[in-house]
Amino acid sequence: MSIKKIVSNSIAFLFLFQCVRAQEGIINNVETPVDWVNPLIGSDSDHSLSNGNTYPAIAMPWGMNFWTPQTGKMGDGWAYTYSATKIKGFKQTHQPSPWMNDYGQFSIMPVTGSLKFREYERESFFSHKAETVTPYYYSVYLADHDVTTEIAPTERAARFRFTFPETKDAYIIIDAFDNGSYVKIIPKENKIIGYTTKNSGGVPENFKNYFVIVFDKKFTVNKTFNGDILLDSLETQAFHSGAVIGFKTSKGEKVNAKVASSFISYEQAERNLKEEIGRDDFDEIKEKGRDVWNTELSRIKVGGGTSAQITNFYSGLYRSLLFPRKFHEFDAKGKVVHYSPYNGQVLPGYMYTDTGFWDTFRALFPFLNLMYPEVNKQIQEGLSNAYNESGWLPEWASPGLRDIMVGNNSASVVAEAYLKSEDKVNPNIENLYQALVHGANNAGPLRAVGRLGVNYYNTLGYVPYDAGINENAARTLEYAYDDFAIYKLGLALNKPKTETDIYKKRSLNYKNLFDSQNNLMRGKNSNGEFQAPFSPFKWGDAFTEGNSWHYSWSVFHDVQGLIDLMGGKKVFVNQLDNVFSLSPIYDASYYGGIIHEIREMQIANMGQYAHGNQPIQHMIYLYNYAGEPWKTQYWVRETMNRMYKPTPDGYCGDEDNGQTSAWYVFSALGFYPVTPASDQYVLGAPLFKNIALKLQNGKEIIIKADDNSDRNRYVKSMKVNGENYTKNWLSHSELLKGATIDFEMNDSPNKRRGTDKEDLPYSLSNE
Repeated sequence: MSIKKIVSNSIAFLFLFQCVRAQEGIINNVETPVDWVNPLIGSDSDHSLSNGNTYPAIAMPWGMNFWTPQTGKMGDGWAYTYSATKIKGFKQTHQPSPWMNDYGQFSIMPVTGSLKFREYERESFFSHKAETVTPYYYSVYLADHDVTTEIAPTERAARFRFTFPETKDAYIIIDAFDNGSYVKIIPKENKIIGYTTKNSGGVPENFKNYFVIVFDKKFTVNKTFNGDILLDSLETQAFHSGAVIGFKTSKGEKVNAKVASSFISYEQAERNLKEEIGRDDFDEIKEKGRDVWNTELSRIKVGGGTSAQITNFYSGLYRSLLFPRKFHEFDAKGKVVHYSPYNGQVLPGYMYTDTGFWDTFRALFPFLNLMYPEVNKQIQEGLSNAYNESGWLPEWASPGLRDIMVGNNSASVVAEAYLKSEDKVNPNIENLYQALVHGANNAGPLRAVGRLGVNYYNTLGYVPYDAGINENAARTLEYAYDDFAIYKLGLALNKPKTETDIYKKRSLNYKNLFDSQNNLMRGKNSNGEFQAPFSPFKWGDAFTEGNSWHYSWSVFHDVQGLIDLMGGKKVFVNQLDNVFSLSPIYDASYYGGIIHEIREMQIANMGQYAHGNQPIQHMIYLYNYAGEPWKTQYWVRETMNRMYKPTPDGYCGDEDNGQTSAWYVFSALGFYPVTPASDQYVLGAPLFKNIALKLQNGKEIIIKADDNSDRNRYVKSMKVNGENYTKNWLSHSELLKGATIDFEMNDSPNKRRGTDKEDLPYSLSNE
């Protein structure tokens, strides 16, 4: 063989080797998305530093009840932490976040040997090596008791399977928790019933979560407990009640239990058990749950990414489908009913809860409107019911009205759902519109309901810094966007121009807080003077869990207006750049200490960009409005790479009811809803080589980016349905018709694409 041929063959082999190596770890096809979900992502957190503040939610999508292993003490918001070494029980939970804590919770725990029912005695060592965690199935080996516990949930019920050793001392503890509870053992039926009233607020006086648990083995031990006192009785009602049942087991014997609960009654709990469990055994419930999750997750298929990226994506999608949770049930006639967390009555219709709109209006609800509008229609009916039952729309519901966070962002959630619906048919929309008008013009019974400072806002055009109202600038900025949402909904409903003009004018109130000297938003006193001294690095005070560098971009509906205030695109882009180039310095004096959100910004090594909290999460996409979309493309990919990991510490702050996950899901698709109450998504760049979205109406959105890679993160060119496309946005209504979107990716930015005026996304100032 000639030297020339040897060299030629060697070059060819080297090229082939490099191509193969480049594809190592690339997953081109995902058949069963649920297998890529890791519910433990974000669980390595505590109150001082959040890496997600999540727990493994063993649940169905939007399920009324979740289950989770309990490592924390009774009442601890950090119910499960990855670093823990002992499990105290398996808890039915309705907790949306550790900061909101739980309600209606109780736990089940198997033990062996000497009877130990107190949680600090019954707990057992466990290892993540002997733990299996999926959305639809959980299993763990409890070393101190030599018992394996398995859980398979439905929406309102679950099956448990306990594998015991050979022992005459096998027990199961049912802990109904403190704050008022009741248990009753019914030996003839192998049944335990009870209720818990434990909650963290937001409930009527008659609140109870009724539960029923049925075993497949006769009880040889029947006891109850009152606090730390074990009783030889079948029934106990006390501040802290529980039950103990026991039996003799052979080696490897499996004891099964089925459990359901209801916020309505014992009879309804029995009905939920019958309807959702029926005759299905553990494995059948497990497989049904797996099928449900695969069906929902398969609405979006991604390929051409690393295993880490695919795990992050489907784990984020899983988190995006948990909240808001169903709070309704089905009565004996199969009709939808709910216990009202607002007035304590049992009423007809849907009800959803456990979400804070301050977080979720930004990306989570836009995601539901795109991919799961059938669910959001039920949520909207539930919001109409909430207004009828309480006189207000919730801003943070868990399960009823809660007094936390700022803004009147129910306006965005309601308006967007109608504006983005295909048929524009919502029998509750007039009632909901009146609810928005009522909330926009009145202070509510709680500081976080309606609009605190509404009289100042409606007369001065802002909530003053010196009016004794905390986080006044944040309120002003969010009220302005909320007014825009009401304005847009009013137009769609053909409301009188005199009415819609009020909200259009108020939506420009953000201008009243713009400080041209600093090119940032700033608190303003009632006399029209800016508050002083001013530090843009001061957290809290005029802002909510952030500083001026974070909140100055909260002009979701009129970025062009903000550009004009700053003096043009160059200055605007420079200010955006400064967010990343500044040091992560901070002033925590308002809080009297460093809150976890500050620490999470500080350690992220992204300057003042605080992705771990919601106010700034849309900011990266604003380069598109100033004709420099390549900077959005760079920073979106950088944030996905650095701030999201498929690990227990994988988030960079609170995950918050699907919001931070929905940001990742949208960004991986290549677009993001900067202005939810508009028809547009602002472009970034897709994370994967191929993506397929199956819409509810049967249409498909196909996204292709064949040359996509970590280096090729820039959009060189783009086609929509085969036509060249230079705009920096996509239309929601056009996407609903189905679309094929082709991205040509490159390792260097195309600084000519997306720079013309007609390419820029929507701003109110350009109407």
